[in-house]
Amino acid sequence: MVAPVATTRLDFTLTPAHHSRAFAADARFVPDGRAKPLVVFVHGFKGFKDWGHFNVLADFFARRGFVFVKLDLSHNGVVIGGTGDLEDLDAFGRNNFSIELDDIGCLLDALHQPGRTPVPAAEMDLGRLYLAGHSRGGGLAMLKAAEDARVRAVAAWAPITDVNPGWPEPMMQHWQQAGVVHVENARTKQQLPLYFQMVEDYHRNRRRLDIQHNLRLRLAQPLLIIHGDQDETLPVTKVPLLQAAKPDAEVVILPGGGHMFGGAHPWADTSLPPLAQEVAARTVAFFEQH
Repeated sequence: MVAPVATTRLDFTLTPAHHSRAFAADARFVPDGRAKPLVVFVHGFKGFKDWGHFNVLADFFARRGFVFVKLDLSHNGVVIGGTGDLEDLDAFGRNNFSIELDDIGCLLDALHQPGRTPVPAAEMDLGRLYLAGHSRGGGLAMLKAAEDARVRAVAAWAPITDVNPGWPEPMMQHWQQAGVVHVENARTKQQLPLYFQMVEDYHRNRRRLDIQHNLRLRLAQPLLIIHGDQDETLPVTKVPLLQAAKPDAEVVILPGGGHMFGGAHPWADTSLPPLAQEVAARTVAFFEQH
């Protein structure tokens, strides 16, 4: 049996200009001195860069000739040097979509600035920079690509279709009066706070955060959407909303695919779940075409 090609992982931290909370990122690649396309991966709500099978996913892309970079969005609740899981719940509550878009922008800027990341310039082809994201991260990837021409193409895996899930008015009134609502992390049973500032940020930045508007009028880059027909979190019936906004998007519906495409946390296997591998392979092929 042939041993898999060895990959290199480089960990680093960045501190954005738009707030003072540093975040962690890592880059995975096969160091061969040749300029390789880059994929920046964005995790979803209640997720983080080392969740489940995401490190195996990084190796998959690296062994297929990419530099794969993933980040912990700064207010996702993970603490640099901490447990590796969600533990700063106040930071989680202070998160919003504008912060997350700007975090991604900070990472893209750093990749373009020599010395800001440990990835050698000779290993990166910045003219072939792609975004991929899962769930909420898929929505963020589409929004960031719409406002950043440095992104060549984008892949959204089981993406949200709107940053506003349709908050009912009684909930909004309670949220505003109390200043906070809580959502349960089904995996850990933590009660995660969401402060009302997230709603205020949404209203201040509605045009920037309107996914369907941005797909319709601003996203010029090629878009791949992959969704499972058994998604228990974001029903596949939402996909036509994105297709209507961007008719030239390539859409793949995977039979039997749930929201995580077979992944779970923790993930001890050195191989990807079969459906997650199909998602990754289709994304590699899409990016290679663009």
